[in-house]
Amino acid sequence: MAEEKVKVLIIGSGPAGYTAGIYASRANLSPLIYEGNQPGGQLTQTTEIENFPGYPEGIQGPEMMEEFRRQAERFGARIVSKTVAEVDFSERPFKVKDEDGNVILADTVIISTGASARYLGLSDEEKYRGMGVSACATCDGFFYRKKTVAVVGGGDTACEEALYLSTLAKKVYLIVRKNYLRASEVMQKRVRERENIEILFNCNTVGLFGDEVVEGAKIVEGKGTENEQVFDIDIDGFFLAIGHTPNTGIFRGQIDLDEEGYIKVKAPSTATNVEGVFAAGDCADPTYRQAIAAAGTGCRAALDAERFLMEH
Repeated sequence: MAEEKVKVLIIGSGPAGYTAGIYASRANLSPLIYEGNQPGGQLTQTTEIENFPGYPEGIQGPEMMEEFRRQAERFGARIVSKTVAEVDFSERPFKVKDEDGNVILADTVIISTGASARYLGLSDEEKYRGMGVSACATCDGFFYRKKTVAVVGGGDTACEEALYLSTLAKKVYLIVRKNYLRASEVMQKRVRERENIEILFNCNTVGLFGDEVVEGAKIVEGKGTENEQVFDIDIDGFFLAIGHTPNTGIFRGQIDLDEEGYIKVKAPSTATNVEGVFAAGDCADPTYRQAIAAAGTGCRAALDAERFLMEH
């Protein structure tokens, strides 16, 4: 086991972590980035990205994250392909242990561990990921113009996704497990009034099918009841809108989290309730969850860390 001291430790990669690394490196802070168990974050499981500025022809998610990574390294960020196992923010320098037991003493920490979309747990979701299965309508909806899609969920997020997709797609199925929508009254009203949205109540998705891409979903209505029915719907895209889980488990008890586990920051800064600890990206953003927004907070976190070090 080794021990080292750093000015800035960045926990997590993706657009937020790598951008924080770029800015911290250019400030001559020699940041150390722990990439975690999914280097590059959720975008490495995304195919074409067309809404990130600077890529007019679009770019594959893994390719873009590799470019982010190379840019951080170019300016001097040191990147380690390991996970952080334990943190102690009770005093400075902060004490962090990685999966191998190595200890890092950090003057400042930037947390950019992201969030993970919740899936139904079907093997078909993994099979067709990036080939019709998505957890981000804003990211991928453009590819389904004039096509038929399905959204799973019954809350505000699902209704928002369905409404957004209805402006692009020919038809949108909203697959709801219960016999009612959990969304706010105004969202329910908007969904019910949208002519090309069809709500399937009391329905569960049990499978997806298609040769190479999603072509349909197998639905069970009234599952477990005497009126149970199984039927197929023809779709081109399948969108999950049943929530995200922030990857913040190891920070519980160390910094303030909200009820869902997202890190609380003192807006407009990225500062947490612990002086010297900052948070960027989806782990502190339950609202936008976009790569460009995450990159922006990564920049802000690095600048916040730089100012903190100058003042202390």
